[in-house]
Amino acid sequence: MRSKPSALPAPNLLFGIAYLLLWLLLWPTEQPYWMLPYGLRFGALLLAPLRMWPWLLGAEFAATGLIGLVHGVTMGWMGLFLGELPEPLVVVICLWLMRRANLHASLRDPEDVARLLLSAAFTVAATTATEAVLLALIHASPTSDEMVQALGQNLLGNYVGVLLVVPLLVMLFRAPLSRRALGRLLMDGLLVLLPSMAILLVLSSHEAPQPQFARVLSLAPVLFFAFRHGWRGASLSMLISSLGMTVVDSYSGHGAPGAAGILFLAVAGTGALMLGSATDALRRSSERVAEQNVYLAAVNRRLDHLARQLRDAARGNLRTEENQRRHMAAELHDELGQNLTAIQTHLKLAQSRLAQAGMDDIGVSINTILGHMRRALHRLLDDLRPAVLDEFGLLRALDEGPIRDLLNAAGVAYRTELHGDPRLLDDDTRTVVYRLVQESATNAVKHAHADLFQLRLRIGERQGIALALLDIRDNGIGLPARVPRGGRGMQGMRDRVTSLGGLFRVRPESQGVHLRILLRSSTAVGEPPRN
Repeated sequence: MRSKPSALPAPNLLFGIAYLLLWLLLWPTEQPYWMLPYGLRFGALLLAPLRMWPWLLGAEFAATGLIGLVHGVTMGWMGLFLGELPEPLVVVICLWLMRRANLHASLRDPEDVARLLLSAAFTVAATTATEAVLLALIHASPTSDEMVQALGQNLLGNYVGVLLVVPLLVMLFRAPLSRRALGRLLMDGLLVLLPSMAILLVLSSHEAPQPQFARVLSLAPVLFFAFRHGWRGASLSMLISSLGMTVVDSYSGHGAPGAAGILFLAVAGTGALMLGSATDALRRSSERVAEQNVYLAAVNRRLDHLARQLRDAARGNLRTEENQRRHMAAELHDELGQNLTAIQTHLKLAQSRLAQAGMDDIGVSINTILGHMRRALHRLLDDLRPAVLDEFGLLRALDEGPIRDLLNAAGVAYRTELHGDPRLLDDDTRTVVYRLVQESATNAVKHAHADLFQLRLRIGERQGIALALLDIRDNGIGLPARVPRGGRGMQGMRDRVTSLGGLFRVRPESQGVHLRILLRSSTAVGEPPRN
């Protein structure tokens, strides 16, 4: 039968022993305005789970008893109750209440730093108030100077202890440095902090006012580390600078720093922690923005790729449509056109017989119908694939072709300004240019009731890409307030432009319609032009 493992709280015991050793290590540094053990108590209770709090308090009382034995101070139960128990008890109560209010041991953001320092100030104030009550009880008639001095020592000393020790504990147990960040911190410590400390220590070793200047100048490396390494660098540099200045003051005969120097340290340390935390938050925000920019750049590249695929597909559909139009136009021209010609030929051969039979009117009517059919066939062929575009080229087709005939037949004046070499454009772009002008002219005749139609076309190149800029306008009634959903004219023009990756704009005008269209050819300018 296997025995059950012992239930001894080994981790809690080890934690208590470590806390006892740290307390004994920090006790010799205690000065009237310098209470590092208080910061150790505050930080340990803040970081440790509640089940370890009795071990921490027991270790603290054991350390206090050992220190009393070493110094030959005997402490009875009354001395322990009034002298040593109230302060840790007040800290325990305050931190328990604050942890119930979701206080976290974090210095990640300026809000977290402000919340932690305000909690420390509240706890220090409560401890100081308790000390004031005990001082009034122990001393029958304490003087006001003694009371103010004692309260000031406790208030500043305890807050400075929290300010110097708690960030170090948070960094060790909650937010450790990475190897890379630790290496940069050590390098800056060797290159910046050590020379700065040497200069400050030399100033502190002289008579006044150099020590005061040195204490003010000690803020410079703290600010440097706050900017470069965030709150971790600020806390470490502040702790090292403060310890160095305190040691030099003690051994140089200046004595412990006074209330003014510790007050400056408290204010400067608070500002440095806030600055370092804000720097960390800004750096994280910049990193997130950089990551988002990388992600957005990848998304944009993907969207560009998809857009190119869509444009290629649309261009392919446009090319397929034009090929079908060309095929249908050829079939209609060959089949229907030849049949109409054959009918007219047979009608001419039968004309004499019809005249002998007194049926000349029937022959004339058939010829008239055949003429209407031939003209309708020509218009249909121009709509499907204008032969003038293949025979005369783009500029002449726009200036002299069926578009002018359509506008002149409707009584619409047609003005053109055509510039550039259309051979720079590929066949698809030339076809789309003609279709856009053809559709705009048809709209001006059928819907706008215009009497003036203006076309400006400029063909050129920019950065090796052939461009065509169309400016089309009429003086008709303009577009309706609500374009019908079934209307295909304007939307068809927009689709054609989009298929070539161009820009289509309808510019506001007081009268008529004004279109600005930019088309980019797929043929590079350096390539041989196609006729």
